[in-house]
Amino acid sequence: MTTEHGGHAAPANATEYIKHHLSHLNSAGDVVTPNSINLDTFWISAALGLVFLLIFSLAARRATSGVPGKLQNFVEWVMELVNDTVNSAFHAKSNVIAPLAITIFVWVWLMNAMDFLPVDLLPKVLEFFGVYKLRVVPTADVNHTFGMSIGVMLCIIGFSIKAKGAGGWTKELFTAPFHAHGFAAIVLAPVNFIFQMLELLAKPISLSLRLFGNMYAGELIFILIALLPWWAQWLLGGPWAIFHILIVTLQAFVFMALTVVYLALAVEKH
Repeated sequence: MTTEHGGHAAPANATEYIKHHLSHLNSAGDVVTPNSINLDTFWISAALGLVFLLIFSLAARRATSGVPGKLQNFVEWVMELVNDTVNSAFHAKSNVIAPLAITIFVWVWLMNAMDFLPVDLLPKVLEFFGVYKLRVVPTADVNHTFGMSIGVMLCIIGFSIKAKGAGGWTKELFTAPFHAHGFAAIVLAPVNFIFQMLELLAKPISLSLRLFGNMYAGELIFILIALLPWWAQWLLGGPWAIFHILIVTLQAFVFMALTVVYLALAVEKH
């Protein structure tokens, strides 16, 4: 059963409340099609990407060799953290890997951090504009995490081809991990190819599902806490939010670090 709110059916019980908050603002409306997109995921992730660019470009323009400000200190700390990770895992020369790692870490962290907003804040605000469905955590959308991980997979292929050449990469698909010569190499070629494909596909799947699972669970817990009385929300919401800071940061770091490791493996020869 639902109640009318502003000409729109509002959740009438806990089950509908949870279902409502787990429903995306989709371009196809209530009937999702294979060609439709989740507009909330798209626009929020795009806006947060713009926020990342504005913050870092502002820090770059205000950078000084003298006493740094708070913004410069923060950006330098982030860059040092990411740079240490890159230097420890990626030993080849590349002008792309460090900027890519910084972009991934900060962008994923910003998307994860949307979980800290009160569950009903943005949905209630957008109701005044006729929008009645909104999920504010892009990384809790498996479509988005898979999209990012597919981008990582394409980078893996691109880095491999650049480091080994198209012929070298293709040859490696059929000659590793089981090396052989003569007739044995011909026999093992299909086996090697299957193993290589499994390894290649397992990387984006593990990346996407790890991030999605953690953020979806966190989002669901915040929704459940929002259903509790106000005193229970204060009692449980605060500690969970503090703990969630660790999860948000850790998941962003893990996604970035694994991306760097996968790209490092891509440029190394077996």
